[in-house]
Amino acid sequence: MIQQGDNVGTVRRLRPGTAIQPPTFRLTLLLVCVAAISLLIGDGFIGPANTLILTQIRLPRTLLAILIGGGLGLSGAVLQGALRNPLADPGLLGITPAASLGSMIAFYWGLSNQFAPALPLGGLLGAGIGLTGLLSIGGRSLSGPAFILAGVALSALSGALMSLALTLAPNPFALAEITFWLLGGLEDRALSHVALAAPPIILGAAILLRLGPGLDALTLGEDTAASLGQPPARTLRLAAIGCALTAGASAAVAGGIGFVGLVVPHLLRPWIGQKPAALLFPSLLTGAILLTVADILVRVAPLVLPVSAGPPLGVLTALLGAPFLIRIVRRMTP
Repeated sequence: MIQQGDNVGTVRRLRPGTAIQPPTFRLTLLLVCVAAISLLIGDGFIGPANTLILTQIRLPRTLLAILIGGGLGLSGAVLQGALRNPLADPGLLGITPAASLGSMIAFYWGLSNQFAPALPLGGLLGAGIGLTGLLSIGGRSLSGPAFILAGVALSALSGALMSLALTLAPNPFALAEITFWLLGGLEDRALSHVALAAPPIILGAAILLRLGPGLDALTLGEDTAASLGQPPARTLRLAAIGCALTAGASAAVAGGIGFVGLVVPHLLRPWIGQKPAALLFPSLLTGAILLTVADILVRVAPLVLPVSAGPPLGVLTALLGAPFLIRIVRRMTP
């Protein structure tokens, strides 16, 4: 059990029947500290800013990192528990590509130039259509394998349509703009983006946080979960809805940001254990911390590296997440 006086990262041997308490206080305190640091750092500049820069540039960026990171981390924990697959993450459902496709259509038809909120609204619409397709493909008696196959089919269809849109881009400038947006990032986001993303992410997180008993029951198998009064189809359907709200809104506002949902649960399991319900709220906090730190690194990069601008946030999370994924696979291989 992690005792109060233990150093961070020290795990004591548990007596039978002893539960590990989630380190929510420490994670909350760390998140507050990271958010404060984020407000002190601009692109290539560290220090206090005037009110306009703080409220119009740094604050929206920090709030979005917390919202999106928390939503993706929580979604990853739920999906890994629901599908009993340690490699599951929000991108597995195909909702993120569907949201990206909706935003790309707003780019393609020039709607985002005429009406700025058209970009995130298009992404939210794409996520909604993707969720409808996912649940329709999965059918009423939704099971884990059907859930995965439906997500793969939706992801493949959305990816093909995105490739077609890139091929038929009206001009090189539109192609470059779409490609850069798909890489993911929080630059040039305003409080209006926070207002659009916050309601679906908060609603999705509220749905996902209530799935703890159903996820714990699914660890015993779908038949056992049903006998315990936790129908697997209902749990999977609510998981799909919650992840669509969180991941869809995230992709609609920030583009493609991957690996957060995959990495976060694995970071927490050595401290919290394998019980899915115990991972949910700590995953939300850790995802928010992870993405905020990654965004800080993006802004600090021009100060410490010979580059004129930081890498896109989605590229950085992929660079950090890919080695972690390889490590997970190597552990799973006998």
